[in-house]
Amino acid sequence: MEREMAEKKMEPNSSLGKAIRYYLKNYYGLSAFARHAEAPLDNNPAERALKPAVMIRKNSYFYKTGRGANGGAIILSMITSCRLNGTNVWNWMVSVLKRSSEVSSNPAAFLPWVYKGEAVEEEVARAA
Repeated sequence: MEREMAEKKMEPNSSLGKAIRYYLKNYYGLSAFARHAEAPLDNNPAERALKPAVMIRKNSYFYKTGRGANGGAIILSMITSCRLNGTNVWNWMVSVLKRSSEVSSNPAAFLPWVYKGEAVEEEVARAA
């Protein structure tokens, strides 16, 4: 490619010329996956991790008020937290809504990464 560019076999301002210049300028970074065996060929896990944040932002455009958008963003972020921590979203939400007075007095016990489910909580209550 360097020879092609040096011999001016293509127009430097053409799409191909710009692409080749970009490649030559960024060769080291673009070829990192070939030098490092542990480097993945794609970044799908990173994109999957970012998708909920993008969806929350996108969905907030359709709320009527800023307060509604804020509430919706909180709910969607809690749903995402449940999914990332392996917590059943539906059971968690039902439990939080049913036991709102307990949630108010001890919110840390109902965080998605702490919550173990209704069955576990009932066993603990029976044992106490």
